[in-house]
Amino acid sequence: MAHLAEGEIAIPRIARIEWPTVALAFLIYGGFIALTYFWRDIPLLILVPLGAWLIAWHGSLQHEVIHHHPTRHQWLNDAIGFPPISLWLPYHVYRESHLAHHRDEHLTDPIEDPESYYFTRADWERFGWAGRMLWEFNLTLIGRLTVGPAIILASFLWHEAIKVIRGEGDSRRLWAWHGVGMAIVLWWVLVVCDMPFLLFFFAFVYCGTALSRLRSYAEHRFADNHEERTAIVERSPLFGLLFLYNNLHVLHHRVPALPWYMLPGTYERHRDFLVRLNGGLVYRGYVDVARRFLFRKHDAPTHPRHS
Repeated sequence: MAHLAEGEIAIPRIARIEWPTVALAFLIYGGFIALTYFWRDIPLLILVPLGAWLIAWHGSLQHEVIHHHPTRHQWLNDAIGFPPISLWLPYHVYRESHLAHHRDEHLTDPIEDPESYYFTRADWERFGWAGRMLWEFNLTLIGRLTVGPAIILASFLWHEAIKVIRGEGDSRRLWAWHGVGMAIVLWWVLVVCDMPFLLFFFAFVYCGTALSRLRSYAEHRFADNHEERTAIVERSPLFGLLFLYNNLHVLHHRVPALPWYMLPGTYERHRDFLVRLNGGLVYRGYVDVARRFLFRKHDAPTHPRHS
């Protein structure tokens, strides 16, 4: 999408250093260090949701720094987003794919949009009946939250392994740096904190990835008009904070340079325009998303223009 004209949305002046995001980074990394170090003293029923929250929050922070926050120096922003506490997703790989996702004229296209959940008809047929059943389940919200993390991890790592083996682009260099970062995280978690790997993986990484899948589950769908392919999820104060208000997703795609803490106020001032813009694709909170799609598919698995 093109940026909004100045007469449509007045973009506030953005500080050279966005201190709310700097404070958030300290909170996330400090919280991760404290939670992993004192894990023995924390009941499992508290440890799991806190660990999952921090991993998902970290993903939201990475998304924020990809869009040139919280400073005007991208090397510093990249340093803030780099530590791979979720283990599986290299920051720079995420950065490249996400910026490609923001070519809004290609949103949802399974060939052009790296974050599309659609398939071409040919790719869909290659799965066989068992694979298609699994992916059909993954199109429901319950599927996305339970098997969805395993599917995205397996699919992502498989495709990235092929790139590394073939030596495509900077894949080997990016994964080498990611390997160094991952080794440091695992040294901290497994050696210094003496936390069992399976506990860390399932309580932090897997559950945190599941929380992130909630955000991405219904944020895009195909429409002929690319302006109508991006959703809004309102009335979500808790998850809005977790996702850094990317639940107001049409506004983010419209003005990707707007920092997270300015999204709610800007959305409220321009709600009528944004709802008209996206064709009324609005959910009344994540409870509304669950009511509609907990056991029903969000959309067909194949893209209408590739079927």
